[in-house]
Amino acid sequence: MTQPIAMLDGPLWPYLALMLFAVLPTEIWRWLAVVFARGLANDSPLLEWVRAVATALLAGIVAKLIVSPPGVLAVAPGWVRVAGLAAAAAVMFLDKRRMMLAVLAGEAVLIGGVWLFAG
Repeated sequence: MTQPIAMLDGPLWPYLALMLFAVLPTEIWRWLAVVFARGLANDSPLLEWVRAVATALLAGIVAKLIVSPPGVLAVAPGWVRVAGLAAAAAVMFLDKRRMMLAVLAGEAVLIGGVWLFAG
């Protein structure tokens, strides 16, 4: 068996599959977006539309996670999931530059609420 084909059978196959099927298709679109967006103004109607679509998609995902959570997230009561979202939103509104702090605040409320009230 040749060396490149042998790699498909070995322990590196999951990493190769991840690169081929997840990273490369995503990265191609990101680089194309960088190339095509160079000439666009920040306040152009096209970019406003893209921001609106991205915001709507994110809001839909968050709403789905709160209303019908998958897997282990379903253990958390609904009000705990909403409280985690509220905590993250509060931190985000206080300081828009610290998204990681908002994510950590939401996670802390979610984990603490599950630990106190569901476990």
